[in-house]
This record gives sequence, C-alpha cells and structure tokens, in this order.
Amino acid sequence: MKWDLDRTNVGTGLPLEGVRVLDLSRVLAGPLAAMIAGDLGADVIKVEGRGGDPVRSLAPPRFGDDATYYLAVNRHRRNVVADLRDAKDFDRIGELVAQADGVIENYLPSQYRSLGIARLRERNPDCVWVSVTPATSGGPVADLPSFDLLAQARSGLMGVTGEANGPPTKAGAPIADVVTGLYGAVALVAGLFARATGRTGRHFEAPLLESTMSALINQAQGYLATGVSPTRLGNDHPSITPYGPVTTADGFMLLAVGTDAQYAKLVEVLGDAALNARAEWHVNTARVADRDALRERLNEIFRQRTTDEWVVALRHSGVPFAPILDVAGAFAQEQISRGDFVGTMSTPAGEVLSMRTPLLIDGVRPPLRRGPRRMGEDTDEIFGS
Repeated sequence: MKWDLDRTNVGTGLPLEGVRVLDLSRVLAGPLAAMIAGDLGADVIKVEGRGGDPVRSLAPPRFGDDATYYLAVNRHRRNVVADLRDAKDFDRIGELVAQADGVIENYLPSQYRSLGIARLRERNPDCVWVSVTPATSGGPVADLPSFDLLAQARSGLMGVTGEANGPPTKAGAPIADVVTGLYGAVALVAGLFARATGRTGRHFEAPLLESTMSALINQAQGYLATGVSPTRLGNDHPSITPYGPVTTADGFMLLAVGTDAQYAKLVEVLGDAALNARAEWHVNTARVADRDALRERLNEIFRQRTTDEWVVALRHSGVPFAPILDVAGAFAQEQISRGDFVGTMSTPAGEVLSMRTPLLIDGVRPPLRRGPRRMGEDTDEIFGS
C-alpha cells in the first residue's frame, strides 16, 4: 500500500505540502488539530471506526446527513473506515503509520493499551505522534473520559464565568476543545520541525485539562502569586474598569478602557458634567474600587443614544469599543462580509458556506480545497479492494 498524495494537495505551495498526517482522532480537539494541518497543505487521512465519529450525529443542526458540528472540523482530508480490533484493518493502518510524518489520536490510556497503539508507533519511530488526552498521563484523572464541558468545569474556567451571585456558567463555544486542538497543532508543527532539524521530540501530549487551565492566563497567575482564588464577576474585568458592556437606547455595546489615557478620552467624548466632576475616577484603581457607581453613571449616559449612534460617536475617539453582535451580526459586519474569511466548501450534501483558516500566509489566505467526505468514501482508493 502506497500513500500517494491526494490531487487537491499537490501544487498548492502551502507550507505543509507533502507532509502526510494520519488522523485517528474523533469529536473536536484532535480533528481540529488535523484540520489545521490540512489547511496548511498537509495530506490528511482520517480513520473512522465502523460506528463513525460520534460528532457526525451531534445534531441539530444538520446539513444533509451530517451534523454541522462534524463539518466544522473535518475538511481537507480523505476518509477511510477501519476497526483496529480487526487484525487485517490493524495491519492496514500500520502500513499508513509507516508512511506518515505525523499521527494525531485521542484514545484514552486504557484504549491505547487495549488496541495496541504502541505496536502501531513501532512501525514508524520517527513519526511525530500527537496524543490528545483527558489530562497529563499518569495522573489520577488521566484515564477518565473527558470532553469540553467537563474540562471547563474541572479547570476552574466555569469558576470565573458567570454573574457574581449566579451559578457557574460554561463558555458559549467549546473553548476547552479549541484550545487543546490548537496546542495539538502546535505540537505537530514543532515535532515536524524537530525532526527536520535533527532535534528530539517525537511524542507530544496535548492534555485537555491542562490546556484548558492555560486559558485562564491572568486569572491563574493572580491566584498562583497571591493565593487568592478569583471569583465570578459577570462581564467585569478583575483589574480594569470600565471594561464590559454598557446599556444603550436599543441594546448594548462594549467598552474596553484599559488605560487612564483611554478613560480621559472617553470622558472627553461623553462631555458629561457629573462624570467630569469625579476627578478620582481618572485613576484606574479608584474606578475599580467604585465600579458600581461608575457603571451606573455610564449606563445613564449611554441610554441616551442607540448603539449605532454611539458607534459613530466613538469611531475616531481612540476609545476601544465594539458593538455586541450575535453570530449572524458577526458574519454580517463589513470586515467579514466584504472579506474572504468565509468561503464555499464542498460536502456530501452539496456546497455550503464555511469559515476558512484565519491565518494569512504572505498576505494570502489559503483556499478551501476540499470539504468533509462521506464516511469511508476513500477506503477503496487507499486500501484497495
């Protein structure tokens, strides 16, 4: 069995053209890492078990037979069906591993052992192997099934998300899986570079728990430095204000005033006598200490105009702000609607709009070369009859 590059991955000029990646993962974090490699030109083959990737059925919504969840992270790869518990299929996958430059998988440690994944790795010790795991291997929760919501709960992320007097709240998007998938992609590229330059680094772990905790950034460092655990503040920032939504005549908008100089510009634009009279608020520490009173006054001011009117008033002020958009509004804004971030992607049910990679390479965004495939669509081509 020879792994020939797919025609859509030849002559692209993309950075990872010629790199062969085997995707043994499912759901989101691992497939996202593999998709990023594909976006950058790698030739990716996805292996699904006979029951298929569970994310295919995470619907509604659907487009054709597939959940849009599946379509979101499974472009730029061919698709084969194989059961690693079957000796013939195991050997077939072993032949692909032998030719791969990188492998991405997200088996639990117990599955890793029971399926004999170590024997697959022995077929190609120089292959860059990325394991997306529930938590760092060897720890007490490393073999417990995990997914985005559980990681958000265990990582502390939900502990700082939500209103101060309300329940913990998850993020509105699968941030734990996304962050872990990005780390997985970084690991793959780092491993490929290490191999090309004769350095060590062939097996990487991207643990879901620790990757999600890394997203806490300043919240985590604040705790580690002071021993004080941060709490939920709703939309408030723990260290800066005004840094959150204000109420307008017809909705909301967001202020992100990060410095005293920016606050001075805001006061100038608003021209409000009561705000001008509070000289102490020109220092951020005082604003944070008196955030409730400041928020009340700002809401009184901003309720006098619509969001669109405030957008015009603040546009050239030097005050960081943004309208708070829903998903439809985000795609409708001129920056996106008149740009090339959204393209057309092929799917088994026909063409559909899809986000392209956010990356630009020398000023050019890589195209959508191929969308997700039907389950097992390329099995005969790759394995033969």
